[in-house]
Amino acid sequence: MPETPAARIAPFAACLLLASCGSLQSNAVRSIERKPQVSDPVTGSGQLAVSAFRSTTMAALRQPVTTVRSGLAVLWHRPREVVSGNLPLEIQLRPAPVEVPGSEDFERLLDREGMPRREAGSVGWLVDGPGFFSELDRQLAAATRSVDMQFFIFDNDDIAVRYADRLKRRAEEVPVRVLFDDLGSSFAHTAAPETPGPRGFQPPADIARYLKEDSKLQVRRTLNPWLVCDHTKLLVFDRRTAILGGMNMGREYYSEWHDLMVKVEGPIVGSLSREFSYAWRKSGPWGDLALLRKPAFFQRPAPVDGGVPLRLLRTDAARGRTQILDATMLAIRAARTRIWIENPYFAHDDIAQAVETAARRGVDVRVIIPARGDSTIMDAGNLATARAILEAGGKVYRYPKMTHMKAMIADGWACVGSANLDTLSMRINRELNLAVSDPAAVKDLEQRVFLPDFRASKRLVVKDVSSPVAPLAEAIADQL
Repeated sequence: MPETPAARIAPFAACLLLASCGSLQSNAVRSIERKPQVSDPVTGSGQLAVSAFRSTTMAALRQPVTTVRSGLAVLWHRPREVVSGNLPLEIQLRPAPVEVPGSEDFERLLDREGMPRREAGSVGWLVDGPGFFSELDRQLAAATRSVDMQFFIFDNDDIAVRYADRLKRRAEEVPVRVLFDDLGSSFAHTAAPETPGPRGFQPPADIARYLKEDSKLQVRRTLNPWLVCDHTKLLVFDRRTAILGGMNMGREYYSEWHDLMVKVEGPIVGSLSREFSYAWRKSGPWGDLALLRKPAFFQRPAPVDGGVPLRLLRTDAARGRTQILDATMLAIRAARTRIWIENPYFAHDDIAQAVETAARRGVDVRVIIPARGDSTIMDAGNLATARAILEAGGKVYRYPKMTHMKAMIADGWACVGSANLDTLSMRINRELNLAVSDPAAVKDLEQRVFLPDFRASKRLVVKDVSSPVAPLAEAIADQL
């Protein structure tokens, strides 16, 4: 049988995924010494091979429309990033917006640009593992009608298995659906966390099989045509409360990394329920055909006290959506007073150049990157971006451990979620972010995340980010 185009690119694309999408590269180096927390090489390689098959053959059969659209997007966006990343200066085809981020004028600008309309909801920031997992425990215990959970990674370490067992017990009482990315989870199963698990723990070879075993749980994998991932993290309880952001299911997120989720309630949860339903139906046996059927009716949740206007933003190559990139660029180019960013992977050239331009015009630009991330290539790429921002007059900080946060404040507008500042998140992978302009919510994010993290981080100077391999790494990171 002749080799398919997807099969020919699979090794290269797999390397890109390995370098950028999860707790993968540097953690894998430590996997031998953390063996009880990671699949053995034979098992891990076997699972990756099966996942690669599902990403090519099965995806093409079940999701032909998505496969074609995703392939065209990849073929367009990757060469485009090479060209735009090597231009000597930022080319602005449109004048910078006059609307100040955080103002009603700026929100109306986003409406005119075709962004999803705002919906009301309350906002609560969940910082780090204790903040997220304690709230997850409360919501799991309180759910009476449904639990829907989508992760990029559902790991097979001791924390993931603990929650798998808890979900199995809850599924005896309440319908529970679990959806996770096939490739992202398969790669994560071969990479160990920093800290060892309980003595004698053996990870299950196939977490999907483990979740289904002796259980009423409904479990599906999102497929990966052209090795495009669904990087979304979204949990919905009783269609009244939702949690979204950057955290997956596993030990890194439970106790090792610095990360952020946001809890919302109110009418916006209806839209988030529809987002989960879309991904769930598409990941089923009928694939793209399932989307032809009218989705189930979702009653709009009632307003809640303290609700504010919130806007959902997506990246979805198969549907031609680059809302996160478009809104982020508008906010950066329009910012008058500040641009504060915390992100583990800052490699998207258009955003980096816009931030540099803002620093040169006197905006208070501050960027936080991790001291040591989970990808050597992306760490080096961060240094190249950091150097350019410092030379433009901005400030760059190095957080003392891995920060996996994806957060930005531009003047009075904040955007948080699953999206990294790289090509994959901005143009190719499926991502979900939340934007808010409410002054109290933005102030709370500033107080809970940015101000403590500035204090905890080391401010860098140019000599700190000098690296002979940084330009090459940045060129490679452009494709990640």
